[in-house]
Amino acid sequence: MTRRIAIMTEEPGWHGEVLSGAFHRRHCEAVFVSLADCSIDLDCEFGLSLPGFARALPDAVLVRGVAAGTLEQITLRLGILHALRELEVPVYNDARAIERSVDKSMTSFLLNAARVPTLPTWVTESAEQARRYVMRETALGRELVIKPLFGSQGVGLKRIASVADLPSEAEYNEVFYLQRFIDSGEGRWHDWRVFVVGHRTIAAMIRRGKDWINNVARGAAYEWAPLGEDLCRLSEDATRALDLDYAGVDIIRDAQGQAFVVEVNSMPAWAGLQEVSAIDIAQTLVDDLLARRLRRPSLDSVSL
Repeated sequence: MTRRIAIMTEEPGWHGEVLSGAFHRRHCEAVFVSLADCSIDLDCEFGLSLPGFARALPDAVLVRGVAAGTLEQITLRLGILHALRELEVPVYNDARAIERSVDKSMTSFLLNAARVPTLPTWVTESAEQARRYVMRETALGRELVIKPLFGSQGVGLKRIASVADLPSEAEYNEVFYLQRFIDSGEGRWHDWRVFVVGHRTIAAMIRRGKDWINNVARGAAYEWAPLGEDLCRLSEDATRALDLDYAGVDIIRDAQGQAFVVEVNSMPAWAGLQEVSAIDIAQTLVDDLLARRLRRPSLDSVSL
């Protein structure tokens, strides 16, 4: 019997194409499903309605993206993933892991709790408290970076060199997420994106920014990077701390060479990394899902 895998994504695009091909090579059918089109439906046998799965649940779910929406919409979409897990469908990455990584404050908390080196971070709703953090850090000659609590691709990042640079509460949805700024060198800005699958580092690249923001979406150049032991260990420890099946881990070094995890992405893109890497990333993802998470063996693997 052919295994049917749901790929949760809004726009399949290139990533969907390579994942579909990777599943096909393992004799599985990939079915693209938008979480926005799924619903809780207690008239259905399993209490869920998933397009393309009217008669049976997926054998597994691979989550490529959760579209932006209202708080209620996001809650429902993650609720669908939680429900699938309750129904014992393997979800790769599951809702709890996604929640841990999408909320940058929880990512920072869990990394610190697991003693994974990460940047000093402060998160508060209080503008007065945020000003005190900035005053204390800048008095010591340090800068900070403010980021949206939920965000990606370098959008909304701003350097804070004084209290005057601190934006209003409304600009960041009433939450101040502040991290210590690490300067990798004027004109030599760079960081690392490390790709981890099944708690094993498989590929990495250096991103060299046009300015201090090193995201490829912001025009950063990128090149293959060797997998040093410290980067591998740091990235793998980070994914374990957040209990992720796969992740893109962003790492930066300070002037003394100390490496820090900046962010962990539970739904990372890898088109750029694939350009500079010899490993087939999509196939590695698919093989890990099938080997570790599939809830039942295929008929051709059962001894008769």
